[in-house]
Amino acid sequence: MKRLLLETRKQVVNSPHKCLSEDDYLKLTKRYRVILARGAKELPPIPPRQEGKRGRVAKSDAHNLWERFERHEATVLLFAKRPDVAFTNKRAERDLRMSQVKQKVSGCFRTRRYADAYCRISSYLQTMTYRGYNPMVAIQMALSGALYAERGE
Repeated sequence: MKRLLLETRKQVVNSPHKCLSEDDYLKLTKRYRVILARGAKELPPIPPRQEGKRGRVAKSDAHNLWERFERHEATVLLFAKRPDVAFTNKRAERDLRMSQVKQKVSGCFRTRRYADAYCRISSYLQTMTYRGYNPMVAIQMALSGALYAERGE
C-alpha cells in the first residue's frame, strides 16, 4: 500500500494538471482494492470475546489500519483526483501543534478573543514563511501597511 501511494504521488506531481486522468484514477482504485483484498487474507484473526467481558474486542494495529483504509478509500485517494488536496496533512498538524504548546505553557488563552488573535497572527506568520518571507520582515510589513501596497490595494 505504501509503495502504491508513493508511486501515485510521484505520478500526480509529474502530471501537468497535478491530478490523474479518469482512466488512471480507475486503475489506481482497482490496484488499491486488490491490495486491500490481499491484506484481508493476511490479517491476524480477531480473538473471540472472552466470557464475562464487556466492550469491544481488541483488534491488532494492522487490522485497525486495514479497516481505516477500507472505510476511507475516497479520502485516502483524494489527492490523486483534486490538485488542491495535499498528499499529507503534515502542514496542518504543524500549524495546530504550536497553539497546543502555547496553551500548555500558559495554561490557557484566558478568553476566546485572545485565542482567536493568537491563531490569526500565527496563521499570518506561517503563510508568510511559506511564501519565503522572514517572520520579522513579515511583521514589519504588516505594521507598516506595506502588505496592502504590495498587493495593489
